[in-house]
Amino acid sequence: MKEIHNTLITIVGPTAIGKTALSIQLANHFKSDIISCDSRQFYKEMVIGTAVPNAEELAAAKHHFIQNRSIFEDYNVGQFERDALATLDTLFEKNPIQIMVGGSGLYVDAVLKGLDYFPEVDKQIRENLTKLLEEEGIEVLQQQLKELDLETYNAIAIDNPHRVMRALEICLGTGIPYATFKNKPKAPRNFKSIKIGLTADREIIYHRINQRVDLMIENGLIEEAENLYPHKNLNALQTVGYRELFSFFQDDFTQEFAISEIKKNTRRFAKRQLTWFKRDTETIWFEYQTNEKKIITTILDKMNAF
Repeated sequence: MKEIHNTLITIVGPTAIGKTALSIQLANHFKSDIISCDSRQFYKEMVIGTAVPNAEELAAAKHHFIQNRSIFEDYNVGQFERDALATLDTLFEKNPIQIMVGGSGLYVDAVLKGLDYFPEVDKQIRENLTKLLEEEGIEVLQQQLKELDLETYNAIAIDNPHRVMRALEICLGTGIPYATFKNKPKAPRNFKSIKIGLTADREIIYHRINQRVDLMIENGLIEEAENLYPHKNLNALQTVGYRELFSFFQDDFTQEFAISEIKKNTRRFAKRQLTWFKRDTETIWFEYQTNEKKIITTILDKMNAF
């Protein structure tokens, strides 16, 4: 019998496309655990707005990195890379096939490929950028990044203040574009990688997003956001679904407009997700309603080719 290499099957795609359901089907088939790499689902205080798997889904397969942190903790992609690799080392001792799922492209890349190294910069730079963000808004920071590093400006989630400030602090602290530090050689991984992408026509993706947001509102997203509002400046809460409702609480938006903005910004987020994941030519794409048996057959064929 052919030896089975340690293999990590990663499911990617835009939000609301059905990644969770497929990950559970694959985990049950291969008798594996699931590593979640959705950077918003780490936080136990954020349940409804992050579409955390429900109790039935969590019971259907063993999940890792779901609601394992607090919004009051500092947790970044570098720490996740370290923690996820350590968890995988343990899981591979029991089963050479494991599943990873999530829509956070940077976090997926951190586990599969490794992170780029960035030098330490003066903390005062971040403090100055934070003050500028609070006083003048993200547009000023976006424009500054566009002038200093157009490549990064076009590549990152430009509406995410944390990502913009991170790129800017490297540009300002080193005098070198953030993009210059990207794509250096990384440490090799002790597993093979298979990436499965789920997608659909844009109209279907947008419809599913709109439906999901409506369901979140029905399930109490406004109340959840209201409880978190006193902590609105925390990094973890600089995310779609919460930011818009915070603006509603501040009387900047009506409730109806805030909900429409959540839908619009989630659709934009999905578009960026697809752009990110489509860069990897090794990802095997399937229409979102594809029968899991066909996907499993493709995975087994790929594993046999290793």
